[in-house]
Amino acid sequence: MMGPDQGALRGETLPLLGIAAWSGTGKTTLLEALLPRLVERGLRVAVIKHAHHEFEVDRPGKDSHRLRQAGAAPMLVASRRRVALMFEASGEEEPDLPELIELLRPRRPDLVLVEGFKAWPLPKLELHRAELGKPLLAPQDPWVQAVASSSPLTLPEGVVGLDLNDHAALADWVAAWPRRWPAVFRPRCEEGPA
Repeated sequence: MMGPDQGALRGETLPLLGIAAWSGTGKTTLLEALLPRLVERGLRVAVIKHAHHEFEVDRPGKDSHRLRQAGAAPMLVASRRRVALMFEASGEEEPDLPELIELLRPRRPDLVLVEGFKAWPLPKLELHRAELGKPLLAPQDPWVQAVASSSPLTLPEGVVGLDLNDHAALADWVAAWPRRWPAVFRPRCEEGPA
C-alpha cells in the first residue's frame, strides 16, 4: 500500500486541521460538541470523515440508490434543504484527500476538520484517553500540533496540551486555527522562529 503524497497538500489555502485518535477515543462525539461552539463563533466548518468500510448514504430501494447502482456517476440528489453528491471511488486503497478538499472548496468553509486520515501529512489535533491503553501518536507524528487528553501528559516539545473535557477551551483553540494557517503547515521538526 502506497502512503499519501507528502507534498500533496502543500500550498493548500483552505485551513485544514486533522482530528487524530485511536478508535473508541470519541472523535465524532467531540466534534458533535465542538461544531455548535464553532458555528456560534461565526465559523463555517466543513468536515471530511474517513470511513474504513463500505457504507451507503442512500438507502436501497430509494431512487438515488437505484440510479447510482444503475451507473450514475456521480449521483446528485437535491432538495430545498439538502444536497448529497454520491459517486463510486476510483478504486484506490484510500480516498484521495486533496480530491475531497476540492469537492468542498466551492462552499468556501473557514475551516476543514479532517477526521480519520491519520497518515496524511497535515496539522493535527490528537485526542487521547489514557484509559484506553493506547500510545500517544504525537511522539511519532511530527504533524500533531496539540493533544487533548483526559489526563495530564508529558508531550513532545512544541505540542500544546489541552483538556479533552473542556469543550469551551478546545473550541477556542480550534476557532483560532484559521488565523494560524498556512504558517503552521509544516511538521514540528521543521518549525523555527515565527
